[in-house]
Amino acid sequence: MSTPNNDIKDNLELLTVEVAEPTPKADPGRNLTPDDDNNRRNRAEDDNVTMSEILNERATEDESSLLGDFRLSNILAGEMLKAKALRKQVWLILLVAAFIIINISNRYSCQRQLIEIDKLKKELQDIKYRALSNTSQLTQQCRQSNVINMLKANNDSTLKIPSQPPYQINIPK
Repeated sequence: MSTPNNDIKDNLELLTVEVAEPTPKADPGRNLTPDDDNNRRNRAEDDNVTMSEILNERATEDESSLLGDFRLSNILAGEMLKAKALRKQVWLILLVAAFIIINISNRYSCQRQLIEIDKLKKELQDIKYRALSNTSQLTQQCRQSNVINMLKANNDSTLKIPSQPPYQINIPK
């Protein structure tokens, strides 16, 4: 009685022989004979190529052909844009580029606003210092002794400092 693993191995070996070499494509410069096809099948049987190896080989061939060659000359010539993988993702690439542009513009506008805020803070500080100095000058000029000295210097008024303290007059109702 055969086990399921042996059946799978037998079927896989049969498949490797059938799948290992596809029918050759007609090449205009080369005439293929049935002997060439038989030689290829015999070589596949001799090499004991498994189905998974063939699939892996074809998968890597397909992936490499999607992206093309990444040489500098191909990139500069625009050959890279012809790759199937890039053509499928054009909208995604455009969306990412749009987000990058929006991010850069937001960053510059934010920097511009920060510069404006710093400028306004400096201006506010200067105005506060001017207001403080004006307030101190006004307070100094409003002192009683300074007012009296100014009146004496100008001889404009007959006001004098009283020698007696003020008193209250009470008027009955």
